[in-house]
Amino acid sequence: MQSNPEPAGRKKPSFIEQARRTQIVDAAAEVVAEVGYARTSFARIAEKAGISKGVITYHFDSKDEILRQVVTRFFDQGWQHMEDRISAAESAAGQVRAWIGSQLEFFGAHRTQFLAMSDIMANHRTEDGSHAYASELAEEVSSLAEILARGQRDGEMRPFDPHSFATMILHCTNGVLESWAMDPGIDLATESAALLDFIGHAIGREPS
Repeated sequence: MQSNPEPAGRKKPSFIEQARRTQIVDAAAEVVAEVGYARTSFARIAEKAGISKGVITYHFDSKDEILRQVVTRFFDQGWQHMEDRISAAESAAGQVRAWIGSQLEFFGAHRTQFLAMSDIMANHRTEDGSHAYASELAEEVSSLAEILARGQRDGEMRPFDPHSFATMILHCTNGVLESWAMDPGIDLATESAALLDFIGHAIGREPS
């Protein structure tokens, strides 16, 4: 998932401007993680960043723009962490394991950003009221489904509907993450290993 380009009409920010924008986005993530999506405001973000609201409005046109940056930047960073691990796996089953395992690993190492991303994605809507990240989530399902379909063609996996199973796998992953988000005492590495074992049995070839 790639970040959105700069808004139309805005020139590419300088290094210093980009650093300030990063500071604001980081502060916004902390605020959302601490007080929730609904209570996040320019005032709270400015207080967290130690700057004035005027500095924020100079760099961003709206809170919507900031919160979108929180999500898209985190997804870009996560995909950078995941991509090499997925590509390095030699089999489709290995790529599924690498996808889920490295995603959980990355989210586990960045709890604050994960909490913020989850809250924003669950609550953020477009102007027409639809979910703001529906297309990105659909793309994630389709990409995982392609790997599953290849695993079936290569004889690694048993027959099933790839799109349905991709959806279920991602929902199971989200379920593990939601439990961890509610209880930071949960050992995410242990839960990740259990989930990967479950997925492996679900998609593997049936004994002959």
